[in-house]
Amino acid sequence: MARTRAAYEYTEAEDKSMRLGFLLIAAGLLSLLGLGCCWLRPALQERGGGGSANCTVLAVRQLGERFACTFSCGAACRGTARYPCLQVLVRTSRSSAPALLHEDERQLRTNPKCSYIPPCARDDQENSENVTYKQKYWKEKVGSQPFTCYFNQHLRPDDVMLKRTHDETVLLHCFLWPVVTFLVGVLIVVLTICAKSLAVKAEAIKKRKH
Repeated sequence: MARTRAAYEYTEAEDKSMRLGFLLIAAGLLSLLGLGCCWLRPALQERGGGGSANCTVLAVRQLGERFACTFSCGAACRGTARYPCLQVLVRTSRSSAPALLHEDERQLRTNPKCSYIPPCARDDQENSENVTYKQKYWKEKVGSQPFTCYFNQHLRPDDVMLKRTHDETVLLHCFLWPVVTFLVGVLIVVLTICAKSLAVKAEAIKKRKH
């Protein structure tokens, strides 16, 4: 009995391999849990009840209201500037009611009243010029041409997005890499146990022959 127990004792290299395997298993599970709570679940909630549609511009306008943004001019240099509010109203192929277009979900959460938030510059005039350029783009370049937009009837029925922040690729990577880490850890543990078992059996057969 003591010989059998001694035979199954792992060497230092095997012990390190087992520890690495269990570490990868734990890291994979914790990563999957953390990403699921902090990223994957909100992303699925945003996508739930949503879909794509064809959008057509109805009106492009600037409101008189201005909003604040924060610019950075160095490591310890920050300030506040202002930009005009641009609204792009569209009609979707799913509904005849007008909807407000947004760049993506992040921009919608940051400023739900406007369709575009320019890169924040120190000069208010530069911010206004960026918004005016975007206004001309929607009026002259896009015009009445249909384009693909995204909506979520449950969360924001009166808003549509030009693109999604959480696309299929991001969701795939959120799930793929923790699972790969977990499986690699399991594989290392299983191979180490199998290798040890085969070594013990080989040693037992060798002793029988002698």
